[in-house]
Amino acid sequence: MVFSYFKNPKKHELFLTFLLGTLSAFGPLSMDMYLPALPVIQQHLHTTASLTQLTITTCLLGLALGQLIVGPYSDKIGRRKPLLLGLILFAITSIIAATSQNITILVIIRLLQGLAGSAGLVISRAIARDLYTGKKLTSFFSLLMAVNGIFPIISPILGSFILKFTSWRGIFVILTVIGLLLFLLVLVTLPETNQIMPDKSQSNTGDSTKKILKNLIFDKFFLSYALIQGFISGAMFCYISGSSFVLQNLFDLSSNMFSLVYAINGLGIVIMSQLSSRISDTFSEQTGLKLGVYLALFGSLLLTASLFISNSLLLVLVSLFLIVSMVGIVNTTAFSLAMQKQGQHAGSASAILGVGMNLVGSILSPFVGIMGDHSYVPMTILILLCEICALIIYLNISTKKAEL
Repeated sequence: MVFSYFKNPKKHELFLTFLLGTLSAFGPLSMDMYLPALPVIQQHLHTTASLTQLTITTCLLGLALGQLIVGPYSDKIGRRKPLLLGLILFAITSIIAATSQNITILVIIRLLQGLAGSAGLVISRAIARDLYTGKKLTSFFSLLMAVNGIFPIISPILGSFILKFTSWRGIFVILTVIGLLLFLLVLVTLPETNQIMPDKSQSNTGDSTKKILKNLIFDKFFLSYALIQGFISGAMFCYISGSSFVLQNLFDLSSNMFSLVYAINGLGIVIMSQLSSRISDTFSEQTGLKLGVYLALFGSLLLTASLFISNSLLLVLVSLFLIVSMVGIVNTTAFSLAMQKQGQHAGSASAILGVGMNLVGSILSPFVGIMGDHSYVPMTILILLCEICALIIYLNISTKKAEL
């Protein structure tokens, strides 16, 4: 039996938030849980730090490219079918990853795992736009980001816990189980949502996917918000790719302490995503976006300064907290601003936003380990460049809005 949650969204909003937030967390689930195991995987598969980090890159690439396929497809046939297919494929690729015998197979299967996981990312956001608009969309998406932010808190802790009882392969077995459970939950509880919006009946079904995506890309404001999200998220993915090696190898943190630091940063995303909703209610989404971009840049400048200070662990931790937690503010407000006018093509719009959030990280992640696993200079430079690019785009879009 499928429960009729969306006849009265407010009545079951807590469950809806949990389900969509979990579905949108395939990125953290696919990466964060096995981060404590990266040094172990490197040793077990007799490979290098850069090749091990490439498993993050291919997963991010799959998450990015898959959304371009799944998003427009869900606009045409609905949200449920591609979501269910993605979940079952995620479970299958996870169990294959658990049996990988060399780094080449693991790198390839992580790409496929990312493609499968992209369904949860893009469709969860599209469903949110199906149901809400305006500041209500900002408020609801801030709740999604809060749930999403819980996974970076618990995932590395769970990964470290699993490593105490089994090898890194056990982490992928857990991901398989999670994929299957979500498949069953969606199958039983989540109805179709892309038919409930009044403007769906007015959409031009003759529009090709190519034309829709082209129109979105050439929308200067939409593209600007997508790029801001992309660079802010790119900085976070550089942190994700390098933090386990930097904090454990360079600053001698144990896997448990690393997981604690990672959890605190994840908690920052939760707190800041909720703060973004308050800022939007009191001021505007633009104010929240501005605050997030500037504080993220400040964090990157602190991280750069730490390179020239000995015994700078505390400064590194503070700067990383700012860099990561600002994702909660920026992604919430930028997503809401970008999606306000995308009711008819929410899946396609969500896909482009998702690509922006993952593509920058997938491109930059391999370069984080270019100087080996005992230097965080590359990570710092890449994060700083991402934050500067985000600021430039924000200033440009602010100038254009002032001219209107």
